[in-house]
Amino acid sequence: MDSGEAALVAELQLGSEVAFRTLVARYQGRVYRTALSLLRSPEEAEDVAQEVFVEVYQTISRFRGEASLTTWLYRLATSRSLKTRRKAHAKKRFAYFTSLLGFDNDILHEPPDHAHPQALLEGRQQLQLLLDHIARLPDQQQVAFTLRHEQALSYDEIAAVLTTTVPAVESLLFRARQTLRKHVQPHFRHV
Repeated sequence: MDSGEAALVAELQLGSEVAFRTLVARYQGRVYRTALSLLRSPEEAEDVAQEVFVEVYQTISRFRGEASLTTWLYRLATSRSLKTRRKAHAKKRFAYFTSLLGFDNDILHEPPDHAHPQALLEGRQQLQLLLDHIARLPDQQQVAFTLRHEQALSYDEIAAVLTTTVPAVESLLFRARQTLRKHVQPHFRHV
């Protein structure tokens, strides 16, 4: 834990409201994006982000710094997201998504005027297919894949979040990519 994080934690443990506002301002984007990546629902992601910060507020006194504050927040965000997802049996909703497996994300933005409606529809359907297959990955693979490809975390950071080793993360990512290529590639021309 760097000195800035350590100072923030110390202030939080003293009950500083200013420190809590600083914590939320500094980390809410990461927590929200992590939850959104796993839940695909902005409303559910907002709920999870709020729950994470409430949990931090309630439990910061027990935080001993075994992991960095950032790692702890990612752990809370991923575990709460997975719990939320397990409770919800509804189908995953379409939401913002960054490039994966070499796809560009043009299909996520407003289409240019010259784009053919059929091509745009096919692009959205292909992306939804990819999202559906990501949602079917085993939890650990999905978390590793999401943290790597959507949050751009390093292998070391992912290992810390998952409390595992870098080789284990590499294996999770390899298996996730293999599964996605196997199930999604026949539907995509550019994989």
